[in-house]
Amino acid sequence: MRELFVVTHPEATHHVEGRVGGWFDSHLTGRGQRHAHQVAEALDTRIDPGAALFTSDLRRTQQTADAIASRLGVTPRALFELREKSYGEGEGQPDPWFRERFVPPPARGERMSHDEGLVGAETKAEWVRRVYAGMDIVMADPAHQKVIVTHAGSATFVIAHWIGVPLSALDFVSFRLDPGSITHLREDDYFHNRTVIALNKIGHIVG
Repeated sequence: MRELFVVTHPEATHHVEGRVGGWFDSHLTGRGQRHAHQVAEALDTRIDPGAALFTSDLRRTQQTADAIASRLGVTPRALFELREKSYGEGEGQPDPWFRERFVPPPARGERMSHDEGLVGAETKAEWVRRVYAGMDIVMADPAHQKVIVTHAGSATFVIAHWIGVPLSALDFVSFRLDPGSITHLREDDYFHNRTVIALNKIGHIVG
């Protein structure tokens, strides 16, 4: 049996300041730090010795991974590929600035290579290919349990990779994931089906 536990980082400074995240290197708030330790405590009851821990290389995710690593006694491996989507010139900007310039994807037509109107931003296709490349690295690790600390947006494609959604079918795929959530994924040893056991669990977050 193989299991993945996908963690979204808790509250970060860009959340409370009303700024765009993306590659903007915000850090966890005091509340976010407390929640990171609550995530670690929740995982401690489910993770066996020998698990692997992967994280986005941005500060807010690495802080979350550090809390988990301290609790589980593992060493996190940081991957650039697990970062959130890049919003180019929009990163770190106030939300009203962003909304004035952002061009949302069309309801019909080309969505994966859509230009969102922000200089330097990734297209959805570039974002997805990057996260899928990161997941190829994660899945090559022999550990039967893995924890992946990432961002609410990129976590959608971590899950999609796990259940085998091809790149060409991701135009409309999105999972709603809250800060500090845990999603539990499992592959059984008989059918080798990949199951979403629990999505966006946040009952461990208190205060």
